[in-house]
Amino acid sequence: MGETSKLQLPETFLSFLEANGLDPSIYTHRDSIPRYVRLKPGFEDLVGEIEYEINCKLEKVNWLPGFYSIPPDVQIARSMAYQQGKMYGIDAASGAAVSALGISPGDHVLDLCAAPGAKLCMMLDLLGEKGTATGVDVARHRLAACRTMLRKYGLGQRSRLFLADGTTFSVPPITNLPCGSCADDHEETFKEWTSRRPYKERKQEAKAKNNNFFLPQNGQPEIIFYGQSSGVIGLKKKELYRPLDQKDCGYDKVLVDAECTHDGSIKHIQKFEQWGWTTLERRVLDAERTDRNLTALQIVETRGHSCIQHL
Repeated sequence: MGETSKLQLPETFLSFLEANGLDPSIYTHRDSIPRYVRLKPGFEDLVGEIEYEINCKLEKVNWLPGFYSIPPDVQIARSMAYQQGKMYGIDAASGAAVSALGISPGDHVLDLCAAPGAKLCMMLDLLGEKGTATGVDVARHRLAACRTMLRKYGLGQRSRLFLADGTTFSVPPITNLPCGSCADDHEETFKEWTSRRPYKERKQEAKAKNNNFFLPQNGQPEIIFYGQSSGVIGLKKKELYRPLDQKDCGYDKVLVDAECTHDGSIKHIQKFEQWGWTTLERRVLDAERTDRNLTALQIVETRGHSCIQHL
């Protein structure tokens, strides 16, 4: 197995590779697969400065605007461009998915399974000063990481993040209802978002974390972040959470990146050294899970949200 032995691949995985006609030696090349970074629009003139700082050349990805490849061993975390939010890491495959949407300024875009947030950042870059992007995920801690990323890169103004089940999410991108038309006049409206939350809310979140709850216990979407230009401020809860109907414009673009049936990719296989090989067997090698559960999930996600475009 050569260098593959460094990963100590379990026999079950080796048998899986053999049954599917895959040579285990492909995992010896994982350290030669490049990483990718994206420069935020307007900072393209920093390429030379970044190259000097990280001591390597940024290779432009001609088919993906704004993307550059770097060797896998190069660290960008200490570079000024990264720390100042002018550059972020994102896989080229993720960038290609966003690019395929054909996002234009003014669009209202929905990103399901949004965490950890790199694709959402790219969407907001493409939207510029018009439109909104809504991110949805079932994991609170992953959405918290997504929120941190949006704020770090200064992209939170036109974004919203919801803790929700993507298969049933139907919150409109914006509301045209006059304030108070579907809610009690005494109901409190959303004010400017702040990281400082009431004690009761923090206590509920701590309880959910201790009990390993991902979604809100009532099953309803929960907004955990919104920017000043996202259309949320000034709304009442019933206005924000009213069902999407024919009166709404709907989302212009929807990205469904449902959980993948192939978590054993060359680049990511080494993660299972920390997660444990039993996790690999459960997530990748379990035929029932991949053939039935995940496939069904992907179909439901895709079909369920094709109906909320351009209602």
